[in-house]
Amino acid sequence: MAIRKLLLLLKPIDPYPFLQTEGVSFIKNPKVLQYLESRCKVHKNAINYCKEVLNKKPVEWKPISRNDLSHPIDDVDMVITVGGDGTLLHASHFIDDSVPVLGVNSDPTQAHEVEQLSDQFDASRSTGHLCAATVENFEQVLDDILLGKVVPSKVSRISVKLNSEPLPSHAFNDILIAHPCPAAVSRFSFKIKNKDGETNPKTVNCRSSGLRVCTAAGSTAAMLSAGGFIMPMLSRDLQFMVREPISPGPTSTQMHSAFKGEQSMDVNWYLDRGTIYIDGCQVRYNVQLGDTIEISSDAPVLNVFLSHVFTQIRSKY
Repeated sequence: MAIRKLLLLLKPIDPYPFLQTEGVSFIKNPKVLQYLESRCKVHKNAINYCKEVLNKKPVEWKPISRNDLSHPIDDVDMVITVGGDGTLLHASHFIDDSVPVLGVNSDPTQAHEVEQLSDQFDASRSTGHLCAATVENFEQVLDDILLGKVVPSKVSRISVKLNSEPLPSHAFNDILIAHPCPAAVSRFSFKIKNKDGETNPKTVNCRSSGLRVCTAAGSTAAMLSAGGFIMPMLSRDLQFMVREPISPGPTSTQMHSAFKGEQSMDVNWYLDRGTIYIDGCQVRYNVQLGDTIEISSDAPVLNVFLSHVFTQIRSKY
């Protein structure tokens, strides 16, 4: 498909508006303030550079702040996000499988800065796992896309049904089902079900800090930090982990595993309150005592242009 109409989705130019009120900064350390201001400048320069590149190409495009995005994106041939993985994740909740997306990491973490400033503050910035471009190679990556030299990868997402009703949002990274208070215990049970309705092997009852389920794309995010394993990027399997299970006993081996794309997970919730968090804090839905939640990869894929190097590395796992 020829790409002629683009949407440029932007992380806000000033991503730190909460740092000051009426011109007075909440940050008292001048080095931290200077550092954050420099990050805003780098991001702004990246946006301006992407706009300059687009102006040279035979395409029609328009910019929009991610904060102003409120409706599904269906009237463009491609979305370009400028920010980090969070901006691409935000975009994914407004895109079906008909519109490909390219992520531009506007301010990648610089290892030497993290080391140099580690005694003063955390200088880590965007990881950019999902972003195939930076300002260094954006024009070349864009040219390759426009000329049809590269195609997007079809990356699985998570579908969630609450009491048999599909939720409108699909998770690109992961979902977390937990009590809204992080200090409270979550009580639930789950079982893995085949498409023919057969369960495998039986119901697992849990008291824990919640249940996380991730896609292949999300296996390098919170799941990996919690001790999970990296999955091949194009896998349709879903990985799950019960967080901090309380006295799991003989079911301890069933607290962390994966299930196939042709399977689903049924969860029963046993507390008066609970929340389904989709892709971190991007989207959330409330659950209550007696609710049932069905989790599967039966969702429209997200067509993402990924770094060739990143895809190669992930294919080894």
